[in-house]
Amino acid sequence: MSFLRKNALALVPVIAALLPVASYSQTRDVKIYGFGAKSGVVRIFGLNSEAAMKAAADQINKAGGVTLGDGTKGRLVLEYLDDRCTAEEGINALRRIAASTDGFVAVGPTCSNVAEPLFGILQKKVGDATDTGLQFPVFTDVAAKGGLASMSQWAFRNVPSEANMYKSLFDWIKATRPEIKTIWGAVEKDFAHSNATFNVMKDFATKAGFEVKGQSEWLLADTTFSNQVREMRRGEADLVMISAHPFTTCGALKEMQRQNVKPKMMVGLTSSSSMETLQGCAAQAEGMIIPTSFAPVTDEARKAAQALAATGASMDLHNAAAWENIFTLKDLIEKAKIIAKPETIKADRQKMRDALASMKESSGLLGKVGRTDDREAIKPFLFVQAKKGEWTVAHKPN
Repeated sequence: MSFLRKNALALVPVIAALLPVASYSQTRDVKIYGFGAKSGVVRIFGLNSEAAMKAAADQINKAGGVTLGDGTKGRLVLEYLDDRCTAEEGINALRRIAASTDGFVAVGPTCSNVAEPLFGILQKKVGDATDTGLQFPVFTDVAAKGGLASMSQWAFRNVPSEANMYKSLFDWIKATRPEIKTIWGAVEKDFAHSNATFNVMKDFATKAGFEVKGQSEWLLADTTFSNQVREMRRGEADLVMISAHPFTTCGALKEMQRQNVKPKMMVGLTSSSSMETLQGCAAQAEGMIIPTSFAPVTDEARKAAQALAATGASMDLHNAAAWENIFTLKDLIEKAKIIAKPETIKADRQKMRDALASMKESSGLLGKVGRTDDREAIKPFLFVQAKKGEWTVAHKPN
């Protein structure tokens, strides 16, 4: 055997051993940014979104990752920034992401009082050379105040229509609970989402034929509710509707128990259909009904909830949307042929915006999610009820 042949044969196992390394080196990191509230009163929502996004990315990576436009396999890498639920920090977070050389889309924010001014700094109309607004696609998972995506053609949301949900809920109550005639409202007045949704709730309750006798108000950081519940008790309404997040919802419910306020029915805010409410006041929330766009009622929803539970987090309508967003982005990265290199990042942002804009529907945990012309979602929803420390399905309207 010649010297060259001997050496060539000797190199075979070495080359074979190096092949997996070479293959691995061809995998490109694909950065997905998220931003939301990881500190402050509503920090649990941002923490839950981050957990859901990372769990979804982990599943995608374990299944082979994402195929990029040049044929390279990509590995999703998540980075989540804390905006503390303040507009200034949310805008700063998005500007940091837009200044990066690897960011081509961002998921967030948590709070509507951040989303509204943040969408305001984006370019209003794509291609308008006179508009110097930020050209960066934002795909919102949580901030739910109605109609915000219409502010910019770079803004997209995967949040349910609370108008549709509460219209359906009050129509259902009217049809199935004839003994309910009067309502007392309660609202977390200083928080954009709860305040806007309270007006939606009150409007559809009135249109359904109920008499709204009055309302009590408090702030997101309040811890005492004696005066507000005293007003509620004097109202003697059949139904109490509370548009507040879990923290103050539980405070008010405990005060209702202390003052022996026992309405025939209670309705809550979408955001309170979470484990945080049950962990904080399951006994006092017993019987409360809330519309939501997530419950573990399909195979996909159960699997997602189990995957998230394995990380120590729980799934609700908000971080379910974060989970869905990551899988949607995986599909769009492949369809739009995103490259995910520093030199292609400007083009990748435009490709991603165009892919989001052309999307007619996406896959959701409860079924297909439709899209509107103003870049909002049409999500399946149902009504859940607090029973013995769990959220159980009370009704499926669609």
